[in-house]
Amino acid sequence: MNIISLFSGAGGLDLGFEKAGFKTIWANEYDKEIWETFEKNFPNTILDRRSISKIPSDEIPETLGLIGGPPCQSWSEAGKSRGIKDERGQLFFEFIRVLRDKKPLFFLAENVSGMLAPRHEDALENIKNHFIDSGYTLSFKLMNAHDYKVPQDRKRIFFIGFRNDLNITFKFPKEFEKKQFLKDVISDLKDNVLPAKEKNYTNGDKCKIENHEFMTGGFSSMFMSRNRVRGWDEPSFTIQAGGRHAPLHPQAPKMQFVEQNKRMFVPHSEHLYRRLSVRECARIQTFPDSHKFYYKNVTAGYKMVGNAVPPTLAYYLAKKIIEDLASVYPNKTLELTNVPIAGNSNSYENSYIPKIQAVSS
Repeated sequence: MNIISLFSGAGGLDLGFEKAGFKTIWANEYDKEIWETFEKNFPNTILDRRSISKIPSDEIPETLGLIGGPPCQSWSEAGKSRGIKDERGQLFFEFIRVLRDKKPLFFLAENVSGMLAPRHEDALENIKNHFIDSGYTLSFKLMNAHDYKVPQDRKRIFFIGFRNDLNITFKFPKEFEKKQFLKDVISDLKDNVLPAKEKNYTNGDKCKIENHEFMTGGFSSMFMSRNRVRGWDEPSFTIQAGGRHAPLHPQAPKMQFVEQNKRMFVPHSEHLYRRLSVRECARIQTFPDSHKFYYKNVTAGYKMVGNAVPPTLAYYLAKKIIEDLASVYPNKTLELTNVPIAGNSNSYENSYIPKIQAVSS
């Protein structure tokens, strides 16, 4: 089940999809700080390092599926929230361009919940309509990763669609009642962590556990405006892409209220307040310890981890996609072949599109 990945980052989506049975044969990532991490963790995947806007569709392999998370900063509630007006927001249309030109059986696109803000309503409807006009049956949902065995509150929106000729409407998997919490994933890491070196350079091989080091430095007034500590029996706050905003370790007591928009560390417990390490954030994101992040400065490590889709959440979505495809082609192996499509009325259709050939397994 070969797929391709756009805006691949550190490979959270790819990791979950591969666990479910897919194989990423080609990926695209423009951020040079991520290249080494992706290539060493996915040695059998071709990584195209160019900007997707510079890659002609005929240089992209045919595929059964297209996955990716177009850059989210433009839609973020924490950013300027310029949405589709921002150059990065317009990269959503590059994803749609590849979708229209390659015509895979399905696609999955992920983005931040900030897209749901009222000021982005028209832009969001525009994107939805582009997916539909491209010949896909669209399903759309705001999901909290904590409902799918991920130990953090992390709300993201997902666009998932099957090509119209398959007659499949994707239904999002049911939420799990049993949840994961901080004690389940990072309790064993509490005592062997290292602070980053001067100017937050990495300790490298001195880390007893890969990437188990935390960013040092002060905390901004914005950071200190509310409690940043979750307890062992709670899910983490959302793991963000910036190290300065990493949640604090649950060994510390909840921050003490001073006045509106101002908190402080509990007196005589100040030594307990530290940021979660890169590896702790990765565990909370459900990356296995075998997935090493390569960087010179820990800020790049936090960025890679925080921008990723939790692999466990990706796995449950990918598993449901496979189940849906199997319902159309039971007891078959799916291969890719080009076959002519007759009677197309969709102006975006090509004369030849990738289509399933059901082969007896």
